[in-house]
Formats: sequence, structure tokens, C-alpha cells
Amino acid sequence: MSVPETLQASFGKIQRLGVSAGVIALALSIALGFRNPTQFYQSYLYAFIYWLSFPLGCLALLMLHHLTGGKWGYPMRRLWEAGSRTFPLMALLFVPVWLGMSRLYPWTNTAMMEEDPTLQVKRFYLNSGFFTLRAVIYFVIWIGLAYLLNKWSAQQDETGDLRLAQKMGAISGPGIILWGIAITYGCIDWVMSLEPHWYSTIYGMIFMIVGCLAAMSFGLFVLRRLADTEPVKDSVSAPEFNDLGNLLFAFTMLWAYLNFDQFLIIWAGDIKDEIPWFMTRAFGVWGGVAVFLLVMHFFVPFLLLLQKPIKRRLRTLSFVAGYMVLLGLVDIYWLIMPAFHKNHPELNILDLLAILGIGGLWVAAFFRQLAKMPLLPLHDPRFEGALQHEHGD
Repeated sequence: MSVPETLQASFGKIQRLGVSAGVIALALSIALGFRNPTQFYQSYLYAFIYWLSFPLGCLALLMLHHLTGGKWGYPMRRLWEAGSRTFPLMALLFVPVWLGMSRLYPWTNTAMMEEDPTLQVKRFYLNSGFFTLRAVIYFVIWIGLAYLLNKWSAQQDETGDLRLAQKMGAISGPGIILWGIAITYGCIDWVMSLEPHWYSTIYGMIFMIVGCLAAMSFGLFVLRRLADTEPVKDSVSAPEFNDLGNLLFAFTMLWAYLNFDQFLIIWAGDIKDEIPWFMTRAFGVWGGVAVFLLVMHFFVPFLLLLQKPIKRRLRTLSFVAGYMVLLGLVDIYWLIMPAFHKNHPELNILDLLAILGIGGLWVAAFFRQLAKMPLLPLHDPRFEGALQHEHGD
């Protein structure tokens, strides 16, 4: 059940194309960045957060599957494992964000910290040394969890040891808690502190769902490209696709619920430190972007994923999933860029170059990792039972 030679060759082409596109785009981005370094770091942060959401979501869905079991994760597990093994690359790609702190985060301005009573209260937390230490901790948590889960999964393929499934399930419980804490503080550090007076207790959960939605959508899009090849072809069917479509539907609903909940609570609270964040994003041109997201990121996929025929056919389901991957670009842009451009979006070529640069390297790393292990898990007792289970319509 190893990866067929034809897929190995296809993965190799994608890797070469990804690396080439990534290196060229980043080189051009850096060259243009010398003329406008502030814009370079802003665009880079936007692209980094967008692409980081994919391995974050992969790790979360992988642990969720180990906790719950069931055949729904059978065709996706290797995709999530491959995505989770890209964290070392993302840790390396975080370095420019760290180098650009002084151009991204207002709290790095000593004079501003001295003059602002609110920021003085947050000085213990908002300082470059502690910021760096926390970033290291986040990546250690994510890389450590991904390493253990992938290590035991590979051992299970080789040995068939029944205890390994139990170990993966046992670590996934506390692991998903650590993952949630790390992503919460990570988005506070890297995104929320762009506007250091603003705060929201739901913000971390929004980024959790953004990550899960990104990983689920990307996984379904890739699965469609693998579905006509062995061993995937004869191992999954319409009921499993329907289950995955229902999960994508659930994440879409959660995305809308959390965003509306945050808006409702902050707007009703009418607190001067919280309202400006939405005043910027809910009116004017940015308000138009918000309406676009409401319609295209929620209502359209909501109506599509309500239909069972769409979810039971991987071709149509993957179309919806690819659509959601692209809409994630707008979602992250709306969350981050108003911190820099209050009145309206200011699209810049560096935004596109950063997305292509980091994305090319991440996609290449993903397919490199995907080629290292069989496309479907071997000797997992949970799947042996699930494969005999007949799903109802």
C-alpha cells in the first residue's frame, strides 16, 4: 500500500514547482521589500498566518480523529499527518515576522508604551523578549505533538502493535488542550497585538475554527486528486464522503457562529477599547468585505453543503472545499489588514508574492511528507472494525 510510482512522480513535479515558485516569489518579495520594508512585513505576516492555519488545522483534526475513531478519518489521516509534519518549515518561516516586530507591532515603540497607560499595564506581556520566548513554546508544543503522533503512526504501520492506537488516543486528549492554548496565545501575540488596545475572549476560538476549516477543505481538495488511484480508490465510498462533508458543514457553521457571537457581544457591550475594531471592519469599504464574507464564506457553502448529493460525490465536494480554501484568503485578510489600513484595503503586489512564496514552499513540503508514508494507515484496529461497518444513507 505504498505510494504508487505514478503518484510519486506527480508529487515530485508538485514539489519542484512549489519550491521554484516559492523561492522566486519570496526573492521578488524581498527585493521589492527593500523599497518598502513596512509593506513587506505586513504582507508577509498576512501570508504566514494564512498558511500556518493549514498545519494547525491538520494537527487538530488528527488528534480529534484519534480521540473519536471511526472510518470518517480513514481516507484523510495521512493527509493530516503530512500537514502536521510541516511545522518545522513554518517555524523557520516565522523568522521574518520576528525580525519585523518593530515595523508590525505598536507596542515595540518605547515612547508609545511610556505615554499610554493601557499599554503600560500590558508591558509585562507585550515585550520583545517574552514575545520571542512564547513563540518558541508554541512551536515546541505543535512540533512535539506532531512528532509523537507521526512516530507512533509509522510504528503502527510496521508492527501492527495494538497499543499504539491507544497511545495516540491518550496523548490526543491533553494534546488538543495544549494545541488550543498555544493557538489562542499565538493569535493574541501575532494578530491581536497589532491593535494592542483591543481584546476579545473569542478570538482564539475563531482562529481554531479557521485552521480546522482550512485543513478540512485542503484535505478534501487533495483527496479528490488521489481518489482514482490505488489504494484509495477501493477503500472509501459515498457514505464516508458524506461524513466528511457534514464535518465541513459543521466547521462552516461554527465559523459563522463565533464571528457573529464576537460581534454581538462586543457591539452590545459598547466598550470603547473593543468597539473600534469593528467600527473599522464593519463600515465603509471594509464593511463591504465583511458582507462579501458573510454571503460567500457562509451562505453559499451553507446552502451547498445542505444538499446530500453534493456531499456524497467527492468531485462536487472537493469543488466546494477548493472554494473554501480560496475564501480563507479573504477571511484572514479582513482579520489582519485593517490594522494597517484603516479606511480601505490597499492591495499590493507584495501580498500576492508573499502568498505565493510561503504557499509554494508549504505545498512542496506537504507533498514531500505525503510521499513518505502509505496513503492509508496500516494495521489500525479501529479501521479494521470500521471497514466492516455498513453506513446508512
